[in-house]
Amino acid sequence: QVQLVESGGGLVQAGGSLRLSCAASGRTFSIYTMAWFRQAPGKEREFVAAMSWSGGRTYYADSVKGRFTISRDNAKNTMYLRMNSLKPEDTAVYYCAADPTAWGNRPQIFGSWGQGTQVTVSS
Repeated sequence: QVQLVESGGGLVQAGGSLRLSCAASGRTFSIYTMAWFRQAPGKEREFVAAMSWSGGRTYYADSVKGRFTISRDNAKNTMYLRMNSLKPEDTAVYYCAADPTAWGNRPQIFGSWGQGTQVTVSS
């Protein structure tokens, strides 16, 4: 498995922006599908975005489409999530996930997870 560490969370006002990072180590990062999920208090973990190992395929939840951008730098073993036009309903702990074979939006199919980073959007 690959080890994942998220960073970049924080407190931001509605309409603002943040960039999350997910640093990977352990296995060959470049062959993994990478994804972002989030979990708000009292709610289930939900899919945010995913990117194929080559970066050629992306997949976004409807709730973030047009506002969030997923990207990766395989040379740096790092994935990013650029979040623009943030809304209070985006408040959650954001997790990065990785898997060498998964492609989809179900958290159960991803084998490696980070510890999460808190994003809080104030109104």
